[in-house]
Amino acid sequence: MKTAIVGGGAAGFFLAVNLKEMMPTMDVAILERSSRVLAKVEVSGGGRCNCTNTFDGVADLRSVYPRGHRLMKRLMNVFSQKDACQWFERHGVRLTVQADDCVFPASQDAHTIVDCLTGLAARHGVEVRKNSLVTSLDDLSDYDFVAVATGGSPRPEGLRWLADKGIATVDPVPSLFTLAIDDEQLHSLMGTVADEATLLVPGTPLRASGPLLITHWGLSGPAALKLSSHGARYMHQQDYRMPLAINWTSHADDEVMKELHHIAATHPNRQVATQRPFGLSTRLWACLADKAIGQRATAPWQSLNRKEYNRMVSVLTTDGYLMSGRAPFKDEFVTCGGVSLDAVNLATLESKVVPRLYFAGEVLDVDGVTGGFNFQAAWTTAYTVAQAIVGSAAKGQRS
Repeated sequence: MKTAIVGGGAAGFFLAVNLKEMMPTMDVAILERSSRVLAKVEVSGGGRCNCTNTFDGVADLRSVYPRGHRLMKRLMNVFSQKDACQWFERHGVRLTVQADDCVFPASQDAHTIVDCLTGLAARHGVEVRKNSLVTSLDDLSDYDFVAVATGGSPRPEGLRWLADKGIATVDPVPSLFTLAIDDEQLHSLMGTVADEATLLVPGTPLRASGPLLITHWGLSGPAALKLSSHGARYMHQQDYRMPLAINWTSHADDEVMKELHHIAATHPNRQVATQRPFGLSTRLWACLADKAIGQRATAPWQSLNRKEYNRMVSVLTTDGYLMSGRAPFKDEFVTCGGVSLDAVNLATLESKVVPRLYFAGEVLDVDGVTGGFNFQAAWTTAYTVAQAIVGSAAKGQRS
C-alpha cells in the first residue's frame, strides 16, 4: 500500500517516520513543493527549535491554543507533550527544559531535530521528492492514502485545491506577528524589556501577559505575540489599526499605588525618576515618569501630590498607544485558518467528504501561541494521522 504526504515540514516528516515505524510495509512518499525540507524547523526558535512545552503552567488549553483547543485536548490523550519528549529522546535527541517551560534540544541547535527526522526518514526508506508541487488531489490517485501537511497558507488561494473537492476551509489570516506603533518616545526605548507586562486591546477581552520587548517599530516579545495570536481575526478585521494599552507591571491599580507610596515612605528624598517601582528598567521608568508628571519626575518622592500619584498609576497600568500595523508576512511563522475542523473526523483527522484523505499540522484550523505549542500540534496531529492510516490499512487487508 502507498501513502503520499503533501508537505515536507515538521508534521509531514513526523507523520512519515511514525507511519513507517508502525507499518514498515507501507510505501511512503513526501512531496515537498520547494527545494528544501523542514525549512521552518531549521530557523525556529532563533535557530534552536523550541520543539514543545512542558505545559506545566497551562491550566486551560484555550490559553495556548486560541483555535483548536478542544481538538488538542482530545488528541493529546493519545500523543501528549510527554510522549513527544520521550519520542525524541528515544530517537537520540537529548532535550532540555528552560525556566519558562519551553523545551529545546540540549544542543541548542535546530539541526539536531532536522537531522533526526531526515535521518529516520532515510533509514526507513521514505521517498522524499522535492520541487513537487501538488495542485489537485487528482494528481495523487495512484496512492491508497493521502495526508496533507502543507502548513499554514498565507492566502485563501493556497487552500483552493482542497476547497474544489468540497472540503470546508476557513480563510487564513496572519498570527504571531509583532505590533507596529508610531511613537517616537516609545521607539527611543528600543531594546528595553518589561519582564512582567500585560498588553491589551481596550473594550475587548483580548489581553496577554509576559515579557514585552520594545523595538524600533513598536512591540515584540511573548506578550505581543500572544496577543496577536488570540486577536488574529479581530486585528485583521480592524486592518491592524486600533488602540492598545500596556500595564507595565501586570498589577492592579491599588497594588501599584501601594508600591508607589512604599517607595515614597522609604526613599522620600530620592528623585522620582531614579527610584524604580516593580524592577522596571531605568530607561523605561524614567520615560514613564516623564510621561506621567513631566518635569516633576526630577522632584523628590515626598513632594508628590495625590493627582501626580494618580497619573503615575494610570501610566503604569493603562499606558495608551495606537497600533498602526503589523510586521510583514515574511516575519510571521503561523497563520490561523485552514481546513475547518468541522470537515474532519476529530478522532482520525480524516476528511468527511474524501475517504482516505487526512490532514496534519498547521493546514488544519489549529494554531497556538509562541512557546513550542505549534510544534506540539504538529507532532500530535501527525501521530494521530499515522495511527489512523495504519488502522485503515489493516482493516482493508483483513477485508
